[in-house]
Amino acid sequence: MSDFDGLTALVTGGASGIGAATARLLTERGARVAIIDRAVTGDSGFVELSCDITDRAAVDVSVAEAAEALGGIDVLVNNAGIGAIGDVSENDDAEWTHLLDVNVVGTARVSAAALPHLRASDHAAIVNVSSVVAAVGVPQRALYSASKGAVAGLTIAMAADHVREGIRVNAVLPGTAATPWIGRLLDQADDPDAAAEALRARQPIGRLVEPDEVAHSIAYLASPLSASTTGTLLGVDGGMSQIRLPS
Repeated sequence: MSDFDGLTALVTGGASGIGAATARLLTERGARVAIIDRAVTGDSGFVELSCDITDRAAVDVSVAEAAEALGGIDVLVNNAGIGAIGDVSENDDAEWTHLLDVNVVGTARVSAAALPHLRASDHAAIVNVSSVVAAVGVPQRALYSASKGAVAGLTIAMAADHVREGIRVNAVLPGTAATPWIGRLLDQADDPDAAAEALRARQPIGRLVEPDEVAHSIAYLASPLSASTTGTLLGVDGGMSQIRLPS
């Protein structure tokens, strides 16, 4: 018997990267899984729902459809998000508004829509995907860092709001992971090989974090076996936030 047997999970941004890895792992461990993404393929093997999480009405419909298809929602993984490059002078107001709407308000929208279903669960858990840049300054990530810092703060606030309802809320803070977004970022670099090496070098383990590794941390936080864990921000960053190696 697995820890997620009989449980259901909804994963946003579940069509690729960390979200897809998480959906696969939760399924392997016994959960019935639905994914929300703007780019669903129809052949993932999960319940798939196409949804823009900046649209509250669409979110409400998609979450309700997921709950109906699964027979409830026990676990919500708020993974959907987008990135941005630049210091505070390089992203205009429209980009600030859009990215915060996706990464921060989108997390809140989906959570709000899922709350009635989570309240009905005996093993309710929310896991938000923040980032190491919520706590560590990295050049050219001002807007992205602000959004992920907000997700970290939101996680702790949600944990306090919902602990008495039996809903645990935690977050993972990944380091630079081998995801499609990082691949696109490297493709845009003047020297992709040098840029990739710089990303690997800034993490003490000397490589990028793998999506499957983040997925295992998400599953740990979501599992009923972690029933006493809430309000936790779990780093999955290759030592980036805590370890300083001699140069």
